[in-house]
Amino acid sequence: MDEDRIEITMANDLGELSSVAERIEAFCAAADVEPGVAYAVNLALDELLTNIVSYGYTDDAAHVIGIAVRRDGGTLAVTIVDDSVEYDPRQVPETDTDAPLHERDPGGLGLLLVNSMMDSVDYRREDGRNVTVLTKGPAAD
Repeated sequence: MDEDRIEITMANDLGELSSVAERIEAFCAAADVEPGVAYAVNLALDELLTNIVSYGYTDDAAHVIGIAVRRDGGTLAVTIVDDSVEYDPRQVPETDTDAPLHERDPGGLGLLLVNSMMDSVDYRREDGRNVTVLTKGPAAD
């Protein structure tokens, strides 16, 4: 096993999210990744995978989502590859976070969280697949 990289595949099944999170936590612990970085990446990944599985497929067929996590020093880079509908996580719906909850439209806060927690969120559509790359490094001193 490469101590600086892990590759995970999961089905489009929300029941697999906890297993993915556990594998990433174990990888981060073994790779001596700062706990705050590991937490932020796992939270962002959970949000994106939940969106992909819940809203990205127009059929009931089995699909495979690929996840690769690479450590470069204290920075993690996570690549998600899926064949769901085109979905750019950088396109965050406008959300009035100052409005009372009962006046807000549902949705959008998860993507806002992902984009604010990560150092970068990159996206491209390639060969009918979404390729999303998240990066997160340790906080500056």
